[in-house]
Amino acid sequence: MSTKPTTTDLEWTAVDQRAVDTVRVLAMDSVQKVGNGHPGTAMSLAPAAYTLFQKVMRHDPADADWTGRDRFVLSAGHSSLTLYIQLYLAGFGLELDDLKAFRTWGSKTPGHPEYGHTTGVETTTGPLGQGVANAVGMAMAARYERGLFDPEAAPGTSPFDHFVYAIAGDGCLQEGISAEASSLAGHQRLGNLILLWDDNHISIEGDTETAISEDTMKRYEAYGWHVQRVEPKENGDLDPAALYAAIEAAKAVTDRPSFIAMRSIIAWPAPNAQNTEAAHGSALGEDEIAATKRVMGFDPEQHFEVSDEVIAHTRGALDRGREARGEWEKAFAAWRTANPQRAAEFDRIRAGELPEGWEEKLPEFETGKGVATRAASGKILQALGAVVPELWGGSADLAGSNNTTIDKTSSFLPADNPLPEADPYGRTVHFGIREHAMAAVMNGIALHGNTRIYGGTFLVFSDYMRNAVRLSALMHLPVTYVWTHDSIGLGEDGPTHQPVEHLASLRAIPGLNIVRPADANETAIAWREILRRYTKEFGVGAPHGLALTRQGVPTYERNEDAAKGGYVLFEADGGEPQVVLIGTGSEVQLAVEAREQLQAAGVPTRVVSMPSVEWFEEQDQGYRDAVLPPSVKARVAVEAGIGLTWHRYVGDAGRIVSLEHFGASADGKVLFREFGFTADAVAAAARESIEAAAR
Repeated sequence: MSTKPTTTDLEWTAVDQRAVDTVRVLAMDSVQKVGNGHPGTAMSLAPAAYTLFQKVMRHDPADADWTGRDRFVLSAGHSSLTLYIQLYLAGFGLELDDLKAFRTWGSKTPGHPEYGHTTGVETTTGPLGQGVANAVGMAMAARYERGLFDPEAAPGTSPFDHFVYAIAGDGCLQEGISAEASSLAGHQRLGNLILLWDDNHISIEGDTETAISEDTMKRYEAYGWHVQRVEPKENGDLDPAALYAAIEAAKAVTDRPSFIAMRSIIAWPAPNAQNTEAAHGSALGEDEIAATKRVMGFDPEQHFEVSDEVIAHTRGALDRGREARGEWEKAFAAWRTANPQRAAEFDRIRAGELPEGWEEKLPEFETGKGVATRAASGKILQALGAVVPELWGGSADLAGSNNTTIDKTSSFLPADNPLPEADPYGRTVHFGIREHAMAAVMNGIALHGNTRIYGGTFLVFSDYMRNAVRLSALMHLPVTYVWTHDSIGLGEDGPTHQPVEHLASLRAIPGLNIVRPADANETAIAWREILRRYTKEFGVGAPHGLALTRQGVPTYERNEDAAKGGYVLFEADGGEPQVVLIGTGSEVQLAVEAREQLQAAGVPTRVVSMPSVEWFEEQDQGYRDAVLPPSVKARVAVEAGIGLTWHRYVGDAGRIVSLEHFGASADGKVLFREFGFTADAVAAAARESIEAAAR
């Protein structure tokens, strides 16, 4: 099927213009009714959004998750009405009452679009710039998906070919994340990505001249994008015909992403509010709304006015969508017939299932041998890569340190890249030194569907990623963060690179599972459990962060209970435990050594390894009590970071061996000794806890 434009002529009737003006009425009335919101951008963007949803995009409002659909991302999420009103007009399931309930409790129209909450919303946007990076991720995922299922097809002929459209505002493009993501998109030559810039010159503080003076179009040219400018009509309104022609031209450029600058006037055509910062984030007021309705030929006494003619016209999107999906399904059926093995793979992946026997490929590591968990993770990824083709990922230029190279011979890069391993459909992603964009791009990849993505950097740099990680959790996305160099154990790079507060801080994000395995075998179980949790059989998903060591740690016998988040690694000898030692990651070995000291002194001691607090909390109370008996009040938790996580587990009589200050530059072993992370210190804390519990 061809995705090349057949015409640059836009069919535009008086009813289309009335529909666009209806969008403006609904935007004004929705914000005025609730008393807060962002009407101005939704008003000025009405022609652009309408053109996309009614004239350009391939979608079926009756089947919002159709694989062959184009994707739309509203990066300027504060203007959520720009999207909601189009979903209402096209028939995605929103109705007029939903617009009347805008930004109120329990409504389908929250202040910013939320994925999974409102049908037709492809991603949760709010923090500016995130949507730009999400769109880049969707475009990358579309290319990788094509490589999985239909790599030989000529450009524009595959049922897996589609476009990703995004609308961004001035604020989106000022945020650094959009620069990172746009640079990556240009480097990757993502010809399936079209970004529309709402160049309205207004932000909350007024004219954008207060903050920015660069030539944004030249910036995007420098990124390697195809760049166009759409001039407004003489009256200042966006010109749908010019925009349509620009989009069609963009679709014809298949070797670069496209950037279309749209000069608009915020709150157009409000007589007094247009081109003002007040129109950005405040209701226009009844008088201004009435005046604007008169300008457009609407009854100022009516609210939420939608004529039968307009809604009948825009709901024609349902018929067009049904027809487009029918044509696509014919092409898809032909592909299935010609590619039965790939079709079976597609069905498996689409169903959220893993290949039969995949778990058997996971390596088991020899006990006693010292292995860094980052190194173990790398071997696990390479083993999984051989049997799970939908698994792909990379690193923020730290692959050699993160051990995230799933295939050294296959890099996800455009065909004209000079590197010998370059492959448009390659397995290993080079995100570059762009941690923030990497996280949001991975969100976009996960949202697109049909692949499984991971990305790595040092744990300390999770700070750069935090906003996007938080959105991963908010959207329940199957994204895996590989965070290595997880403590002062990384050594000489010093306190700027040594995470101290990060584990506790990340555990504070609702819905994010942090996994800090003690050894290589726990790492294998962690990867297995993470992939298992990303299957549809498991239910609601969650992103995972793997915290892995730079330094080698002892390898213990494999224990399947590691998948429960916490388990008894070594039981007390000589009776019921008098004290329980709880450890994670590289500090588990200290608990094991301390146990040996305590046991030699006649103190029955249990060691609990707790790789994931979140997984442990999912277990029933009986299991948790079996691991941490309520009768044993003497407890010690040891982790080379702040102790915030562990107070609830050790109780009043417990002790925490933690790090409540920044690190230093020295060998990791020296730092552990100097900062009190030793078996002696853990044993001493255990004796203190036993005494405290006896009082």
